[in-house]
Amino acid sequence: MDITLVILAAGMGSRYGGLKQLDGLGPQGQTIMDYSVHDAVEAGFNKIVFVIRKDFAEEFTQKVLSKYADKVQCETVYQEMNAYVPDAFQDVAAKREKPWGTGHAILVVKDVVHEPFAAINADDFYGRDAFIQMAEELKNKRSKGEYSMIGYRLSNTLSDHGSVNRGVCLTDDQGRLIDIYEGLKIERSGDKVVHHTHGRPEELDEASSVSMNFWGFQPDILDYLEEDFTRFVAETQDDPRSEYFIPFVVNDMMKKSLATVRVIPTSASWLGVTYQEDRPVVVEALQRMEQSGVYEESF
Repeated sequence: MDITLVILAAGMGSRYGGLKQLDGLGPQGQTIMDYSVHDAVEAGFNKIVFVIRKDFAEEFTQKVLSKYADKVQCETVYQEMNAYVPDAFQDVAAKREKPWGTGHAILVVKDVVHEPFAAINADDFYGRDAFIQMAEELKNKRSKGEYSMIGYRLSNTLSDHGSVNRGVCLTDDQGRLIDIYEGLKIERSGDKVVHHTHGRPEELDEASSVSMNFWGFQPDILDYLEEDFTRFVAETQDDPRSEYFIPFVVNDMMKKSLATVRVIPTSASWLGVTYQEDRPVVVEALQRMEQSGVYEESF
């Protein structure tokens, strides 16, 4: 069964600076995307779709696509400001200051993805176990609205160099997602983890399941996104920095009984460069993985 990985690489990092997607962090200069593609292919994904900005297409082709051409089928889709924006709102798109967000980034693959697919951020390291579990899930799910999400242990996603925001997941006793709320300014405080979602420090269970935007979808979500994005553009046309986030879309679909989401727990640790100071931590972690044999040197 064909399954596709969609890699969202069009976003602009506001805190870290630079083109994170092309930053060599591995011992052999591998980017985080290199690890994602490697793990995805090993897990059974047979097509990779990269969502990028057109203005770095040439650099992306030279530094990224050229490495994968003989390993897996690859396609590139541009997340342009006017893509899937109705004609009546093209002037709104022209005033945009930043990409529309993850929901729009997934929508733009509609013409090239017609099979079950996973979607991830380009600059997040998800771990091999996450790809294995998601591939197995996608191969076994065929019904419309049957979605999934990799759930990470909160303590495996924190930064030692500043607070982070995380999508904290609430599930039922069957492991199905009930709700995701945005936990704000989450950080360690002594031997506890606290968040400041309500403007004051409150303790948060470090074993909480959080979303790092590793989703599994059936292609029917693309039809829903196309229709719903039109609504979003109309309602937010006066805010050029508004963003259309995929967790909000999924929440809406669940409330309308159009989708269910299975949260798949993973033992993998998430790695990411939220702050410049996180970079050496990620570099060291990837080096340890190679030394311990998780990744072979030739990769």
